[in-house]
Amino acid sequence: MSATKVVPAGEPTLVKGLSLLDAVLMLVGGVIGSGIFLTAGQIATSLRRPDMFILVWIVGGIISLLACFAVAELGGMFPQAGGQYVFLREAYGELPAFLYGWMIFAVVQTGTIAALAVGFAQYFGLVVMGALATRELWSVGIFGYELSLTPLKLMAVAAIALLTLANVVGLRRGSLLVNIATWLKFGAILGLVVFGLLFGKGDWSHFSAASAASSEMAAAPTGLALLAGFGVALISVLFAFDGWIYVTWVAGEMKDAARNVPRALIIGVSAVVVIYVSINIVYVYALPLSAIIKSDAVVQAAASSMFSDRAANWLALMVAVSCFGAMSSAILCTARIFFAMAQDGVFFERMARVNPRWRTPAFSLVAQGVWAAVLALIGLYDQLLTYAIFMMIVSYVVTVGALFVLRRKMPEHPRPYRCTGYPIVPALYILIASIWTVNTIWQRPKESLGGLLIVLAGIPGYIYWTRQRRKTA
Repeated sequence: MSATKVVPAGEPTLVKGLSLLDAVLMLVGGVIGSGIFLTAGQIATSLRRPDMFILVWIVGGIISLLACFAVAELGGMFPQAGGQYVFLREAYGELPAFLYGWMIFAVVQTGTIAALAVGFAQYFGLVVMGALATRELWSVGIFGYELSLTPLKLMAVAAIALLTLANVVGLRRGSLLVNIATWLKFGAILGLVVFGLLFGKGDWSHFSAASAASSEMAAAPTGLALLAGFGVALISVLFAFDGWIYVTWVAGEMKDAARNVPRALIIGVSAVVVIYVSINIVYVYALPLSAIIKSDAVVQAAASSMFSDRAANWLALMVAVSCFGAMSSAILCTARIFFAMAQDGVFFERMARVNPRWRTPAFSLVAQGVWAAVLALIGLYDQLLTYAIFMMIVSYVVTVGALFVLRRKMPEHPRPYRCTGYPIVPALYILIASIWTVNTIWQRPKESLGGLLIVLAGIPGYIYWTRQRRKTA
């Protein structure tokens, strides 16, 4: 039985103002943030082979698509604000759904918004302000941790505030910002790929095993070591693909959501796979794998190698726009989870309110923005996200598993889209992701345990809010 709150007559509701194109752009814009531009060195270090470097992105895309087919059916079944939170609630009950939402608020999405804001400020600020962007304005030591204030951090907080305000004052305004940033991103990436491969000073020999073996790198792993390294590389790849679930979170504001949510998921993720593989082919064409390993900003290094240092500055602005667009999507979509939780009575009551003038979950957006700004200022989001990404993949496994639960639990429920290849496709995703999970626990036990503790820390909050709900009832 659904736990969705029935809205009293006369109470303002969310506006269904998003089209299929809006949803696809939101998905693509939300997925393509800073990950594709910042993780290449880590991935190359784990694999040390050009063919594996490209293959891991293809495999990551296929894994994401396998999950997408399952989630598309769930999105068609429950076209409501909150998406994945709703799926988990309907399949497993309130507590697992709450713990997922708690993780999203405490770390995952607020931390992602903070990381994207800082990434935007780093690339935009360094091009516009140069070294002044990192100049320390104020600092203080707290419990052995150095807390500092820089123009870069102020710029990050200003970006969060601006995008939060834009989303508070109307769904269409927030969506328009996402669309503009995504189209600019498309243009810049297309220019990099097309002009890089046609006119750039690259070398196709970088793709050969002989080229990799003759570099200063250590020998490439083989056998079980290669499989383990591939699993570690998938951590960064799956993190770069994360964000495709956003579309389900805003389903309550989509036109014909039951049909358009599945379409947006499949079209959007397929487009991201093509874009990611294309960008990484350009990286290897421009630079030998040894140079990719050494670079912290691969896209700029590739642009410098193929064109000039001036082109690298333009590419830095492209990364800034990419981060800005992804942050726009994250801010717009994520607040809908907290709105759904509050409607169920398991989160702050004010987050369930819809602003009567702008018809948006204004308080949910503001609370999310404030916490994301705090994480950006104190700078702990990177560490927290390292812990949380493991649990995010676990949440996807559990969500895909919900498809099997709901097929049995609600056999007569309308399903505008049925999962392609059921039951083999979702079962294959669960198998692959479970193997990856075991490998991650083995390779990164500290991070895995940290992610679990973050999730379990939400249990006292659940107990508190359910008691408050009973008192109110």
